[in-house]
Amino acid sequence: MHPRHDPPVFRRHRPRVSGLVAVPLVLIVGVTVVDLLTSPNIHLGPLLVAAPALTAAFGGPVLTAVIGALAVGAQVVIGVFHGGLFSSNHEAQILALIVVSAFVVFFRYAYNRHEQELVQVRGVAEVAQKVLLRPLPSRIGPLRIASVYVAAEAEARIGGDLYATVRTPYGSRVMIGDVRGKGLTAVGDAALLLGAFRAAAHRNPTLPTLVAHLENTVYWDTVEPTEDAETAGESFITAAVLDIPDEEPLIRLINCGHPPPLVVRQGRVTELTVSDPALPLGLGGGLPASAYEAEAFPFGVGDLLVLYTDGVIETRDARGTFYPLAERITAWGGTHPRHLVQYIHGDLLAHAGGALADDVAVVVVERCE
Repeated sequence: MHPRHDPPVFRRHRPRVSGLVAVPLVLIVGVTVVDLLTSPNIHLGPLLVAAPALTAAFGGPVLTAVIGALAVGAQVVIGVFHGGLFSSNHEAQILALIVVSAFVVFFRYAYNRHEQELVQVRGVAEVAQKVLLRPLPSRIGPLRIASVYVAAEAEARIGGDLYATVRTPYGSRVMIGDVRGKGLTAVGDAALLLGAFRAAAHRNPTLPTLVAHLENTVYWDTVEPTEDAETAGESFITAAVLDIPDEEPLIRLINCGHPPPLVVRQGRVTELTVSDPALPLGLGGGLPASAYEAEAFPFGVGDLLVLYTDGVIETRDARGTFYPLAERITAWGGTHPRHLVQYIHGDLLAHAGGALADDVAVVVVERCE
């Protein structure tokens, strides 16, 4: 299984068209036979309009047009049999059937075009997401990693949550963040921060220097003049940036307004709450490295580090209860990062009733021998 556990894509299951096409055909035959066997004063021909309408629910525009033509032909047969094909009544019924069938075919054609465009948009969004949010490696140094990302907008499949890992000569650096914005602006801010993190973390600066660089990158981008003056400078990014050295059983953490990470050790969950949280990135006005101080927390072999965005803990059930992440992890009792990610993903969807109101990102890191 890939380390990046993407959410399952639910596709609508369509019955075979060859089986369903019998329904409008039977309808046409049935209406025609009954109309021919009844009194000429009883007109069942208008019911034939249901045939192309039903076909449009499962068939394409060509099949819908064929069924519509058969329905019109059946109406003509009824008119000839009753000896009044050129009567105003039968002419009106035939004309109305032709017009309605044409409208149904047109709308089915428009629906097909819309579906094709939607498929193309989904494909572009998936490619953009893979470029922006690269899948995390399953192993980096002494760390084993698993992750999941679920966009609240299922059709979009891309949002403002982000995560990344970088390998340095002395350990690994991990970042998780959440852009406080919407739409393309949030995606652009996420791309900016991820690019800055990947470029700077490789040079192995101190953690405060790295976070100061990220702060300046986001801040100066938000003050750049844009065409949309109303939204300029409104977005910011909460982030947790961690340094995990190879040779020391600890984590160094700078938290910029992000939900505190969790460490699972021997079945117990500990919240890594820093004593002096920093401002979210973009709100500090371009702070120097001296404004940040990394705090250390124990992180030994077998421990699990759980990073997440606030979409996890702010997910509500039908009664309005927030998702109790720490309690659910405690009740889980497993040891593998990939299994924990799968558990949180499934349990969160069950808690929310199958639909999430916000983007969700979870990263689980285990220190191995």
